[in-house]
Amino acid sequence: MPANRRFRNVIRIGPVQVGTAYDRRGHEKHTAACTAPRCGFSADYDSRAAAELAARTHRCPVR
Repeated sequence: MPANRRFRNVIRIGPVQVGTAYDRRGHEKHTAACTAPRCGFSADYDSRAAAELAARTHRCPVR
């Protein structure tokens, strides 16, 4: 079953979007996800700085 998250404070850094949401346990998580076709990159982080760093350094493997 897919996660039903309500993201807030969403920003876009290049093709990557970074957003903040609460997980099922009520902890705040920060997600970085690439919106480029056929890329598939997404990851959850505990800090906003880590998610933004991942977004800034992400390079899509598919060109």
